[in-house]
Amino acid sequence: MTQYTSDLLRLLDERGYIHQMTDAESLDALAAKEVVPGYVGFDATASSLHVGNLVSIMLLRRLQQAGHKPIVLMGGGTTRIGDPTGKDEVRKMLSDDKIESNIASIRTAFERFLTFGDGPTDAIMVNNHDWLGQLGYIEMLQKVGTHFTVNRMLSFDSVKLRLEREQPMTFLEFNYMILQGYDFRHLSQDMGVRLQMGGSDQWGNIVNGVELSRRMDGTDVFGLTTPLITKADGTKMGKSVSGAVWLNEDMLPAYDYWQFWRNCDDRDVGKFLRLFTDLPLDEIARLEALEGGAINDAKVILANEATKLCRGEDAAKAAEATAAQTFAGGGLGDDLPTLEVGADGIRLNAACTALGFTGSNGEAKRKVAEGAVRLDDAVMDDPGFLIEVPAGTSIKLSVGKKKHGILKAI
Repeated sequence: MTQYTSDLLRLLDERGYIHQMTDAESLDALAAKEVVPGYVGFDATASSLHVGNLVSIMLLRRLQQAGHKPIVLMGGGTTRIGDPTGKDEVRKMLSDDKIESNIASIRTAFERFLTFGDGPTDAIMVNNHDWLGQLGYIEMLQKVGTHFTVNRMLSFDSVKLRLEREQPMTFLEFNYMILQGYDFRHLSQDMGVRLQMGGSDQWGNIVNGVELSRRMDGTDVFGLTTPLITKADGTKMGKSVSGAVWLNEDMLPAYDYWQFWRNCDDRDVGKFLRLFTDLPLDEIARLEALEGGAINDAKVILANEATKLCRGEDAAKAAEATAAQTFAGGGLGDDLPTLEVGADGIRLNAACTALGFTGSNGEAKRKVAEGAVRLDDAVMDDPGFLIEVPAGTSIKLSVGKKKHGILKAI
């Protein structure tokens, strides 16, 4: 690893966050002598961010831990356009009210990871609609458009790959990189921001902002990206078999969030502990060296620590207790997903689908044929079996080794 003088870059380097930087030596020197305000941008396309956004959130947490000022930039303006990076389809337009509602909901997750306030290293949240919404079109063309060439814009992967796949790209989306570059320039001028961070797919957009600040104002600002975070099986972070792993409780129960980390691949344990927990590095080294069944102890610690950061210590403890009851004792943990069943009962395949364990009744039928579906640990062979739950009782429904739910009478 490179020998850095600043606590910030040493911390980021040791934990595996650094992929690219625009001027590592100058950024290192700056971070060693003064508080560096740095930001990451997030668009508000849903009411919650997901695990795929978590490495960027942790970047801001590390920035604050190293004595610098994190700025959460919510894309109230850019959400109205859509980032074309990695997309083949035009983003659906959201209403102003929906965007504002999403931002308010997303903030609740950030409040778990960052300390907000008015101090020099306290986090703040800003909305780029506050300045992009006031920028006239002619003014934008004159002030900013002259610093971008179409030749250069066509060379960025976000545009080039879309065109190579012959997928339509609207002029609206084509402007996204200009507005993101302007965000950096505005934050630099208005708030003294010196650093933009993000995933590796944002490198081109970040470099645009660095260059725009230099050309318009002669200001030196910096960019830093993280490597693409994938799981050992090659899939992207943020997705599970049953869908997105949302950060907000109302989008995903704490038990399911805990299980996502508990079920990670053995090969991912060390990397995830470094990136997504605050455990000391020597403790992480000990845990990732565990072999055989002992690696499961490290996974429980990973699940507890990651859940504690996102959902709180009580949620982590409850999820662990539920898992222990379910897997070790064969009991019914309080945090398991629950389906209320009426007096008429419910068919086995429909119950599997209603709990989200299968994507359709057809998939449930296949799972039953594989012997993967159990009621109170008894293997079922009839997908049309009518489950009736007597009043005051409950039944455990399991699909495979990792999906468990409770059926209870209304």
